[in-house]
Amino acid sequence: MAANAYGQSPSLEFGSDGEFKIVQFTDVHFKYGNPKSDIAIRRINEVLDKEQPDLVIFTGDVIYSEPADSGMTAVLACVSGRKIPFAVTFGNHDDEQGMSRPQLYDLIRTFPYNIQPDRGEAESPDYVLEVKSRDGDRTAALLYCLDSHSYSTIEGIRGYGWLSFEQIEWYRRTSRAYTSENHGNPLPALAFFHIPLPEYNAAAADENAVMYGTRMEKACAPELNSGMFAAMKESGDIMGIFTGHDHDNDYTVLWKGILLGYGRYTGGDTVYNHLPNGARVIVLKEGCRTFTTWTVLAGGETKDRTVYPDSYLK
Repeated sequence: MAANAYGQSPSLEFGSDGEFKIVQFTDVHFKYGNPKSDIAIRRINEVLDKEQPDLVIFTGDVIYSEPADSGMTAVLACVSGRKIPFAVTFGNHDDEQGMSRPQLYDLIRTFPYNIQPDRGEAESPDYVLEVKSRDGDRTAALLYCLDSHSYSTIEGIRGYGWLSFEQIEWYRRTSRAYTSENHGNPLPALAFFHIPLPEYNAAAADENAVMYGTRMEKACAPELNSGMFAAMKESGDIMGIFTGHDHDNDYTVLWKGILLGYGRYTGGDTVYNHLPNGARVIVLKEGCRTFTTWTVLAGGETKDRTVYPDSYLK
């Protein structure tokens, strides 16, 4: 076990083969005691057994009924019991089940192998996970985990929430610090959160953009664009963004050099869904601004395996 400046423990490292594998589960929408959720647990266990990831990230809407603590425990125990490091970012439904974001965050932190930092005074902090080089001597990649909030808080603006100016400034400040430590070279980085950015719709509407996967609905992005994509593009470290929220989308599309991707809906038949449930897998390569990604379904079936950026260049 090792802790970094952000309180991360245990440490994450590239393997001896120079690879680091992430499994993204999203929108489990787990209802404790409801048989319709059994398939979600089965799929999570099946994917973990097959993929043997170095890290699991849940991108929101883990639970969808009370009791919140029992539901969260049932889902996270699948990962924690295998001694796999994991992190959770919240969706718009997690704190609607009788527990607040701070309460849920503190509960999640009690699980063995959770690697989220102490939240301090924040209700639900943004944080960055460092992936060390295979020899453990330096930070080789970054994983930004953000809270994309729930719903609009501005009168007259409908729909979902957005990443705030304070969050954008936190990201820019953090990215600059890591770039400076790396002699002015941005580290390869990914970002994970629940609600897709408005740029997802811009990319999907571009006839020249290369897309893989399924798009069955418009991205339910916020009506306001607060500028996080522009900040990430300007900072130069982010290679890809992975979200959830839209259960009938699992596509990846390149937009202005950054891959915009969805996880695969992981839940059961507890809320709308028209895609068989599964997960997204992402494999980073140490020392390279590239990664491989695909979705994995029942029985270990894989689909839409691509390599960033090569698969998306004409």
